[in-house]
Amino acid sequence: MVTMKRDLTVLIGKLRLKVPRTRDGKFSPTLFEKWQRKEKSFVLSMLEMVVTGVSTRKVTNVAEELCGDDVSKSFVSSLTKKLDAEVNQWANRPLNVMYYKYLFVDAMYIKVREHHKVVSKAVYIALGVNKGNKREIIGLKVSHAESKEGWTQFFDYLKARGLQSPSLIISDGHEGLKNAIKGVFHWYQLATLYVPF
Repeated sequence: MVTMKRDLTVLIGKLRLKVPRTRDGKFSPTLFEKWQRKEKSFVLSMLEMVVTGVSTRKVTNVAEELCGDDVSKSFVSSLTKKLDAEVNQWANRPLNVMYYKYLFVDAMYIKVREHHKVVSKAVYIALGVNKGNKREIIGLKVSHAESKEGWTQFFDYLKARGLQSPSLIISDGHEGLKNAIKGVFHWYQLATLYVPF
């Protein structure tokens, strides 16, 4: 039987495999896919590092330390692109399937790399509390700074996804945020309360 040698990177290192070759080329082992070079659990562990905020360079270094195999930065970057579809699906999921009676809204500032510089950006966050008193983040939006216009766009985005007016919105006293709540949800009385997430 003719075999083809190939490498498969797993969590403990690199394995050298002998894969049988058939005339029609239709044989594929059940342990790995036809062109797969890295084990799925190895790839998933790398993705988990990316999700928790580990930089591409550090993921590459950890992977090399674990299994002694060179992992290119472009490979790690291609892995993160696989997450884009899932993140977009989560970010645009419909909100009309659940009523959120309470809504916590606030902004936090993070440092991001933009045009080869590190700059500060505002991240608008909405945390909803449903009828079962379960909390979930229902929306995130990155903006240059916190403003009435930014908050209005954020609330319009949530409403476009089906968010119904909650019974209570809890926020800090930012004037732009308060005015956006009044404008979008048409509330004339507004009490602000700072409650950290």
